[in-house]
Amino acid sequence: MKDGRIEAIWIKRFKRGPMDAVPEATMIKGRGLVGNADQGTRRQVTIIDAAVWEQVMAELGVEIDPSQRRANLMLRGVDLAYSRKRILQLGDCRVRIFNETKPCERMDEVKSGLQKALYDHWRGGAFGVVIDGGVLRVGDLARWES
Repeated sequence: MKDGRIEAIWIKRFKRGPMDAVPEATMIKGRGLVGNADQGTRRQVTIIDAAVWEQVMAELGVEIDPSQRRANLMLRGVDLAYSRKRILQLGDCRVRIFNETKPCERMDEVKSGLQKALYDHWRGGAFGVVIDGGVLRVGDLARWES
């Protein structure tokens, strides 16, 4: 099984707030990322696939910073599609994927057509709950548990 990497980490301090890029973050079991607005729900952490983001940008003929997707983590080398109930190892942390993240109308505020381009086949990423907390760092290993 090919391993991936954490390529970016973002913290959203408040609802509709900016996505702050950070080199590391702490995950708390059953809560989410320390300092992030979304805490304790089934959507404790949101994740996008760098390769999918790049594919969507090529299709739309634009270059938009991936922080505009408003996810917490960007991974490379880990296919998120159809990963419901799977467990993702991220450094020393583990996340159980709950479902795909459907893009909202805010994506079309960034670029007309972006919401539709991300809508199908898990292209908008995935979200899940933290089942083992710890410190995450950009560059950490990311892989599916078998």
